[in-house]
Amino acid sequence: MTPASIPDTLPLFPELDRLLLEVLRSLSAADWARPTLAPAWTVRDVALHLLDGSLRSLSMLRDGHFAGPGPASGEYPDVVRYLNELNNSWVQVGQRLSPAVLIGLLEGVGPEYNAFLASLDPAAPAMFAVAWAGEAQSTNHFHVAREYTEKWHHQQQIRQAVGQGPPLLSPQLYRPFLATSLQALPHHYRAVAAPKGTAVRFHVTGEGGDTWFLLRTAAGWVLGQNYTGGPVAADIKLPGEVAWRLLTKSLPLAEAKTRLVLRGPELLTAPVYSLLTVMA
Repeated sequence: MTPASIPDTLPLFPELDRLLLEVLRSLSAADWARPTLAPAWTVRDVALHLLDGSLRSLSMLRDGHFAGPGPASGEYPDVVRYLNELNNSWVQVGQRLSPAVLIGLLEGVGPEYNAFLASLDPAAPAMFAVAWAGEAQSTNHFHVAREYTEKWHHQQQIRQAVGQGPPLLSPQLYRPFLATSLQALPHHYRAVAAPKGTAVRFHVTGEGGDTWFLLRTAAGWVLGQNYTGGPVAADIKLPGEVAWRLLTKSLPLAEAKTRLVLRGPELLTAPVYSLLTVMA
């Protein structure tokens, strides 16, 4: 089995920015107010959050500017609570911005943000670890890929709300999102006991999909592709059009159970329903 590497997402940010500006410029006044899969957030709110992500990264990571106190502790719930407070306070203030101003700000900050990401040493330690993958220390390479998944899935929330989803489901843009997000699988399955050599297949259907495997080794679960070790103990098929929703906590369990196709012991298949690759 070939280890599943974290993709190089850096070259994809300009295209993601171009598509974001394209969809936002196409929206009517009613479209900006449409609800999205992000709880309690409209299209406008998600666009504001995308702007905040870039501005906050430049301020904190590039310029060393941390405004106000941080989370109560480094524990996961406290970090999530802190991030949610930051996100919501920004969205509230952002209601003062018109769509035209918001689009202009996104257009201006995009190249600056991308240039900052390009300036990072890919092998150097990132300031913030990718916690949803169980890492206490991550490389900048993984940090950039994590940022890509954030930009991708929030734009897809906007596109899903206004019926313009397909562009981001292309192999060029969707597969890197999936390949990065599924790095969470070994950590997510860490408590699942199985004999050494047990393999679980994860197949995402559609043009932008692919196949990954979890293999139980003496050291724990390992994620890879091109498995040739024989029959798998469990098979999980995720439809491409909803896989991203499952990974970002926006696919209700009842709907997930009607869309996913599972084969094998429940011990090996049930954990997929709670797979989470965002800080939530």
